[in-house]
Amino acid sequence: MDLGLKNRTALVMGGTKGLGRSIADALAEEGTALTISGRDQGRLDEAAAALRAKGATSATGVVADVASGDAMDHLADAAVAAMGSVDILVLNHGGPPQCTASEMTEDQLVKWFQHIVVSPIRIANKLLPAMRARGWGRIIVVGSTGMQQPIPNLALSNTLRASIWAWLKTMSGEVAKDGVTMNVLAPGTIHTDRTNESAAATARRKNIGFEEALAERLAEAAGQIPAGRVGTPGEYGPMGAFLASDKAGYITGSMIRVDGGRIRGMV
Repeated sequence: MDLGLKNRTALVMGGTKGLGRSIADALAEEGTALTISGRDQGRLDEAAAALRAKGATSATGVVADVASGDAMDHLADAAVAAMGSVDILVLNHGGPPQCTASEMTEDQLVKWFQHIVVSPIRIANKLLPAMRARGWGRIIVVGSTGMQQPIPNLALSNTLRASIWAWLKTMSGEVAKDGVTMNVLAPGTIHTDRTNESAAATARRKNIGFEEALAERLAEAAGQIPAGRVGTPGEYGPMGAFLASDKAGYITGSMIRVDGGRIRGMV
């Protein structure tokens, strides 16, 4: 299926690895021009070269820390300078540390509110006016199934992602008539670098091998998923490309789950 993205431009935050990279890969395969952000220029350059090899008409990496509002302004300006405009904005960032609700601290809330809520809204507000003026735009939030069903021990993530979901749901209603759609793409358990990092930490804590720790983690997750396995990045990113396309123009204000059936609720 040709998604009609060859003449589109996209800014993908956190596009060097993980879920952001999976969306960037899918957009590159459709011939989209890309700007990606991350914290290391070397990794950005490597990722940009790989995206061009996949079919991106252009790909540029810009160092930007989501903890800084000024960095978000710079990222938006750099993306426009590189591509002429930003048609598609993918809001993505690292997740906060694990904790229970009773363990959350005020300092953690303030710090991660900037990452998960303030900075994404800031860069969206900077790029939205031009999308509305052109009569076409796509904003995709890389979310979490915790936005719909709180995940134990991820209370900080559950709390703050609920805020960005409420913002998106509200803003999507304001810009829909201008041809701009806004949706959350919520992953279940997807095997990414973060999965491996968590397994490595478990291996060190239990004094076991990495492969054993990873197998334990994947088996535990699979036991909670009707599909009986965790997902792959290649099963997540293409849905992002679809949501960015003209074919998804009547989908907005929605949360699309890629979770193997993990969420059992009917809403």
